[in-house]
Amino acid sequence: MPGSGLGDLLAVNISTPGLSMMYPNVHCTANFTVCQVTTGESEINAAVTITALALSPKLDLRLTYFLLAGIAGVNPKYATLGGVALARFSVQVALQYEFDVREMPDNFSTGYFSYGTSQPNQYPTTLYGTEVFEVNEALRDLAYTFALRANLSDNEDCDSYRERYVPASDVYGAAAGAPLVVKCDTATSDVYWSGNLLSEAFENVTRLWTNGTGRYCMTAQEDSAILEALTRASIGGLADYSRIIVMRTGSNFDRPPPDMSSYDNLLVVQQNGYRIAIENIFLAGIEIVKGIIGNWDCAFRRGIHTSNYVGDIFGSLGGQPDFGPGSLTGGIGVKGDSLANSDTTKRDGGNCPPQAPLIRRHKVAYPVVRHRV
Repeated sequence: MPGSGLGDLLAVNISTPGLSMMYPNVHCTANFTVCQVTTGESEINAAVTITALALSPKLDLRLTYFLLAGIAGVNPKYATLGGVALARFSVQVALQYEFDVREMPDNFSTGYFSYGTSQPNQYPTTLYGTEVFEVNEALRDLAYTFALRANLSDNEDCDSYRERYVPASDVYGAAAGAPLVVKCDTATSDVYWSGNLLSEAFENVTRLWTNGTGRYCMTAQEDSAILEALTRASIGGLADYSRIIVMRTGSNFDRPPPDMSSYDNLLVVQQNGYRIAIENIFLAGIEIVKGIIGNWDCAFRRGIHTSNYVGDIFGSLGGQPDFGPGSLTGGIGVKGDSLANSDTTKRDGGNCPPQAPLIRRHKVAYPVVRHRV
């Protein structure tokens, strides 16, 4: 982490069974304050890697703070190339029935529709449990404040491509501007889509499944998978789900500008956002990590108190989801030796004033993915 003052991230390299064959080590600074693991791309790789991490006898993640970070396709309504998004919701948008659009009924607006329903824009009645995840909003807001300190990277080539969205600035106003840090949500799918129809369909799914609260602005192939793995780890007392931040940076637009085909947007025209998206993962991410470490004793020792629901659509960690049909366990959560289901806010927090927001952390784990996800 050059110039960060946080140390050499390759000082300690830990191997453990189940990590990606391409990325077989957890990299840590010498004092283990910051660690990084690369999951590999796609939902399966992400879930397996994080499960292996949580189950490793070499690692104690019970007080670990997680920053999920990767590049993404970006919705031009809310952000732009190089933009940074901090999410409250991760929605597994492709967990649905699907017709090829050439064979869908005439009254369908999309080939996707929820399980247990008979047409689009209906809430699923058959749930798998990974449809929607919500993270700690107060923690997200603190991360946003830290990320605002970053001097984000940009380039002229990206500016040129952004100008193509100016004729539709009434809808795509964010697309034509410089990279900013924003608050909006991620849509998880292994499908790498391009075009207005799919993008708008998944916007609608995100809005519907979060009861009108979520705003899809970044694609992802890993987020929901990682959150499910950490939900299960939290039930087992191996991690604390309330200490997760989800961050994405825009490398390419998910839909074309006016007068361009979806094919050209995906495969022909160079958007040139990859490099600045990679750079801005570090530039924004390092500010978040520095903010946590630099304010550890009085702002981050015990855990952030938040008013929003935190967890999955089943209510597995306790509380009542503010989306979906409600907790399957009456708000109690799944029983287990779980930090998430116990009063961990009574841990020693140093000489912090009572109003200070708190977060528990021992080591910062920094799961990342490579390439566009």
